[in-house]
Amino acid sequence: MFVTSKRPRLTAHDWAEAALEALGAAGLTAVAIEPLAVHLGTTKGSFYAHYANREALVSAALTLWEQRSTEAPIYALEAESDPVARLRTLLKQAGRRTGQDPSEINILASAGHELVAPVVRRVMQRRIQYLISLFEQIGFTRTESVHRATLAHTAYIGLIEMTTRLPGALPLENTRATDEYVKSVLALLLYGADRCDLQEEI
Repeated sequence: MFVTSKRPRLTAHDWAEAALEALGAAGLTAVAIEPLAVHLGTTKGSFYAHYANREALVSAALTLWEQRSTEAPIYALEAESDPVARLRTLLKQAGRRTGQDPSEINILASAGHELVAPVVRRVMQRRIQYLISLFEQIGFTRTESVHRATLAHTAYIGLIEMTTRLPGALPLENTRATDEYVKSVLALLLYGADRCDLQEEI
């Protein structure tokens, strides 16, 4: 007697994962139900068991991106009490992700879409507010913290844009060079801080 193995039933999370993968790799137009169904080895019926329409799937994928790209890293950093150490870790992690995953840039490229815009805006504001809080904890004024946080995040966005769209164009050919770049950025961002131990920490 032959026993056929049943394919595990796909969940809403499986569809959101696949949609986020497509969105990150090729942008919003890549999130299409039929191609995703083929990719997942299922039918459109599976999709409609979990989502009312494509818009609901896009929203679920963006929520997943928000959690992974912003909330989870921030939560992980809270285990470290020193704000300088948190900032250093954050910049190193960001530097090492550049050029490896086009998700951020492809999602930002779709930021004009009505579904994408509010999520991207919320993510950018959350990141910058977190950076502001770090600089304030280090000892900078509110105004200085806003400026440094904005500089830090826009430098990151520019770096991932260049390394994703024009790989090899920047003189950061390996992990060591990227780490040295991050170290220099950190030194600039912390310049003028009223802590005598910062140079040793950097």
